Amino acid sequence: MAWRRASWRYLATLLLPIPFFIISLFVGTYSIPPEAAVTVLVLKIFPFLGQPTTPQIYETIIFDIRLPRIILAIAGGIALSVSGASLQGLFRNPLVDSYILGVSAGAGLGAALAIAFLPELPGSAQVLSFALGFAAFLTTYFVAKNRGETPVVSLVLAGIIVTALFSAALSIIKFFTDVNRLAGVVYWLMGSLAVSGWEEVLQVLPLITVAFIVLFMMRWRINVLSLGEEEAKALGVKIERDRFIVLAASTLMVSAFVSVAGVIGWIGLVVPHTVRMLLRTPDNRVVIPISASLGAVFMLLADDLARSIASFELPVGVITTVIGAPFFLYLLKRRGGVVWK
Repeated sequence: MAWRRASWRYLATLLLPIPFFIISLFVGTYSIPPEAAVTVLVLKIFPFLGQPTTPQIYETIIFDIRLPRIILAIAGGIALSVSGASLQGLFRNPLVDSYILGVSAGAGLGAALAIAFLPELPGSAQVLSFALGFAAFLTTYFVAKNRGETPVVSLVLAGIIVTALFSAALSIIKFFTDVNRLAGVVYWLMGSLAVSGWEEVLQVLPLITVAFIVLFMMRWRINVLSLGEEEAKALGVKIERDRFIVLAASTLMVSAFVSVAGVIGWIGLVVPHTVRMLLRTPDNRVVIPISASLGAVFMLLADDLARSIASFELPVGVITTVIGAPFFLYLLKRRGGVVWK
């Protein structure tokens, strides 16, 4: 009976984003009754059930504004939390997140270049942000690689160096940017889903989905890699190949999301940490899917607060920091809160 109860709890946790998805449909500055939001959604998906009697503006707000934003929030929460969980397992350190590879600094530099110097070119911020975010990861990886191997310590140090260099370049760009355009750069760096639409969803959802599938299939290999290089070699694992796949997939999903939403921190750090604390296990076969579910919920809650807590919209990156930082401090002070060994 115990395993059945555990299975039901596991399934319930995986399905947790569904009620928060529905709640997010009627949260915002424009009030939509919950029953009206559900009715519009159901009748849009199943038109043979009849025609909605609700105002047309409800359908416009839900399907053209809120639904793509909610989908992007779910995808972003999954991307940040799963990449964080994967890298924490790979680096054998629960204090690592996806930005340690220099992805955020590279993406920020790309977006700043586009906003400052290519504002008339549509999509330039997304393209340059994604390209430089991935370029930062490749730079980190090849700087750390020595004689065909990439030690974990070298990856961390290379990531710190690359992040510092890209951050310095970003500061230079901000210094020479026109004041009016500088506001756009600063707002982008705060992270927001305010400009989310179906175009952005179609741009990043395939990349995040492919990367998530790769990491989900690799989760038992991440367990082996977390044992250490000697143990992994003894078990016949191709360390360099598997490590590069995990790093590349994590970078792909994070840089894709960051390219359209800006830098949103703490989710990749707090969510996997919380999952390990609650489950009392570092087993990535469980940690990765549960992190995906709770990461989606965390991002949905943060975005709901960002667009409803005040008469104007707050950057969602600020909300995740305000929630995540104090909670993480609590986790760090709680002895025995995380099982890693």
